[in-house]
Amino acid sequence: MSQQSEMPSRETILNLLHNVIDPEVGVNIVDLGLVYGVEISDNKLRIDLTMTTPACPMGDMILDDVRRALTGLAPEGTEIDINLVWEPPWGPDKMSKNARDHFGWEQM
Repeated sequence: MSQQSEMPSRETILNLLHNVIDPEVGVNIVDLGLVYGVEISDNKLRIDLTMTTPACPMGDMILDDVRRALTGLAPEGTEIDINLVWEPPWGPDKMSKNARDHFGWEQM
């Protein structure tokens, strides 16, 4: 993706992050409920996200995928801050209906 000249919207960022898949479960990080926050300022994008567990073996790969996706979306020189957080703890209740359907789980 080519570099943009203006900061992307929250919606654009979340749409892009739908392409970042947790390889262990085959579902994107947005529908899994791993994205806790998106902050946009003049020259900085901050994404707060978590993993399903602190011991997630794919954590580094997911973080790298997020950084790669955002780097292509943001204007050149934009600071990209990916903040891994553990509070509040992730739980299946954070998943979208699509993710719960994927796993065959009832509405929570």
